[in-house]
Amino acid sequence: MMGFYQIALGGGGVQGVGVSMAKSCLINAEQPAIPDLSTERSILGSGSSFSRRRDLVFIVNPRGANGRTGKEWKKLLPYLRSRLGSNCNICESLTSGPSHAIDITREAIREGADAVIAVGGDGTLHEVVNGFFWAGKAVTNHDREATHSTALGLIPLGTGSDFARTLSWQNNPVEAIERIYRGHRSKVDIGVIDGEKGESHYFLNVADIHLSAKAGFFASRYKKFGKLCYVIGALQAFIGHSNQDLRIKVNEGEWQTYPLVTALCIGNAKYFGGGMKITPNADPSSGDFEVVILQDFKWYDFVLKLHKLYNGTHLSVTNVSSIRVHSIEVEDISGSCSIFVQSDGEHLGFLPRKFCIIPAAIEMIC
Repeated sequence: MMGFYQIALGGGGVQGVGVSMAKSCLINAEQPAIPDLSTERSILGSGSSFSRRRDLVFIVNPRGANGRTGKEWKKLLPYLRSRLGSNCNICESLTSGPSHAIDITREAIREGADAVIAVGGDGTLHEVVNGFFWAGKAVTNHDREATHSTALGLIPLGTGSDFARTLSWQNNPVEAIERIYRGHRSKVDIGVIDGEKGESHYFLNVADIHLSAKAGFFASRYKKFGKLCYVIGALQAFIGHSNQDLRIKVNEGEWQTYPLVTALCIGNAKYFGGGMKITPNADPSSGDFEVVILQDFKWYDFVLKLHKLYNGTHLSVTNVSSIRVHSIEVEDISGSCSIFVQSDGEHLGFLPRKFCIIPAAIEMIC
């Protein structure tokens, strides 16, 4: 059984669900590994007339933002069909649970989609980005003679749209569809995180360590409260928090000790936590990270300096430092294995971790 709805959208109305159709997109992504599609190939790119049109796969989390994403997406469909349907083959894929977007993305790329568009917030975008990679390598088209690569797109509809803020995009889906219609592409960098077991995890926006990551972990439990979830998560994270000494190695150099670290943020882009401009000089096309380290912060420091963290002027604050790096390794000196790590709002476990930049890793519709 398919784990999600398969709907083909053309210039007309929405066609049947789960039925073989001339323009259906058969994307079966229930398995964590990329499946063998030799006996069940999608029609993406299989017909001569069909392949002349842009093949777009829209990945939607209908439960995002307490169900608001699914409702707004349905309202958007008529405009999307009228604007893109004459030039594009449009496939809608509704996710059925965590990591589903990763598997859908992998298969869409292998099937030669022109673009995979994340519809929702930063969580959906994060999963789609991870779908561009598998087993430590970039996923590629089945057709070795293909002349185009699959681009990444975004229609921001979720609770948080921090990456869109970096690009100065409004939370306006109509503007997003216009970007997709124009189809202009620009290469963006991707961060990769390696853990003790050798697994790789990818991020487009910001990875962070200790208090902010712990706050994000708790915030994920309160999504039903919208943006207020970040405030609730931060308050809960402060309970029992203590600043920790960390060992840090930058660009394969020597290990250095940073005492009383409150939070360490590794920015490929500028914003996290629902609009906090934590790494204000980060640029996803610069080829490096901006790393911001907060040391020896007390709870009242956040109260007094929160406005600086949101408007990006905190780099002038005492006990805040910023460096630019290609790679950074971070270890917990105490060995407690209790220092939280997250990227793009997703909990990834605990230190130690290594973070590296992959310059110009993905083409993005912009």
